[in-house]
Amino acid sequence: MPRRTATMLASTLVLISLLCVGVVLPVPYSEMSPGPTVNTLGEADGEPVLQISGHQTYPTTGHLNMTTVRVTGADYRMNLVEAVYGWLAHDNVVVPHDTLYPDGKTEEESSQENAEEFSQSQESAKVAALSELDIPVTSRVVVATVVKGSPAEGRLHAGDVIRSVDGKPVKEPGDVAAQVTKRKPGQKVVFTIVPAKEAAAAEKAGKEPTVTRKVVITTAAAKDDDRAVVGIQAGTDHVFPFTIDIKLADVGGPSAGLMFALGIVDKLTPGSLTDGRFIAGTGTIDEKGKVGPIGGIEMKLVGARNAGAQYFLTPAENCATAASDIPDGLTLVKVDTIDDATKSLEKIAKGDVKGLPACAKG
Repeated sequence: MPRRTATMLASTLVLISLLCVGVVLPVPYSEMSPGPTVNTLGEADGEPVLQISGHQTYPTTGHLNMTTVRVTGADYRMNLVEAVYGWLAHDNVVVPHDTLYPDGKTEEESSQENAEEFSQSQESAKVAALSELDIPVTSRVVVATVVKGSPAEGRLHAGDVIRSVDGKPVKEPGDVAAQVTKRKPGQKVVFTIVPAKEAAAAEKAGKEPTVTRKVVITTAAAKDDDRAVVGIQAGTDHVFPFTIDIKLADVGGPSAGLMFALGIVDKLTPGSLTDGRFIAGTGTIDEKGKVGPIGGIEMKLVGARNAGAQYFLTPAENCATAASDIPDGLTLVKVDTIDDATKSLEKIAKGDVKGLPACAKG
């Protein structure tokens, strides 16, 4: 066999071997890529994303799209070839597996956490939107979770409204722990509550709950110190003056909060915030309307532009990263609060885009 032919054959065999190894060799990486976008003013799976009853709503036009990121599952292990391809692909990002699933978190655990964050983001979006419109929202402290095997198990339940602890009125979740820790482990503490069922029934009837009862619980010592605890996590529940439902399946995490809030504002006010334009965005939102940063901003920009967006509402803390690689035809608009966002939307609707707050490269 001629030397040149033998060399080429050997090289080919080596290449084939490397490719075979690359296909079967798992690597500790995961991939992120642009996910679908959903118009919060439109429909998903045949029904409106935002459903409001008990208050006047107004017709809307255009798009206020929330954006998403696709990620490989916790149990999926990329091979070397897939990782290299992902690194070379412009619209995808390959990251260490532990970045998406820290501490060995399973896909089920991650999905549950994302679902909880998504639910909380909806609640915060409703509060922020109504606050932006000066519509009052009543809040109350409730039992969020009860620790299994704790003194509170079977005595307090998720959804119970906490009126007072040892006779001291409770106004914020932190007030509960403050009162309980005044006791020593083994001492009794008295909760005055509205049971969850009575609270739900009163809310449905549009009335203030009147049924209360006292629950006496013997405290225990915390696992890490000698603080007195009863084994509950207190949280805040809101009573809205009318019904706002957000219907969207197969989405998790907190990053749609801003766009949900803007969609609610648009539906509750005359005229159109977008004037028919295609606007997308992202960002967490708290109950005071503060917009927070999110992950995967690069993929969300690509997904938004691929869907047809002209403008992208960008959390201020994500601006530097977003501005480093802006898809052609997409204008980034920096937002720090829901008020920033609504004012920018008003400018866009009027065609006054020169004064929009822009994102600058870091």
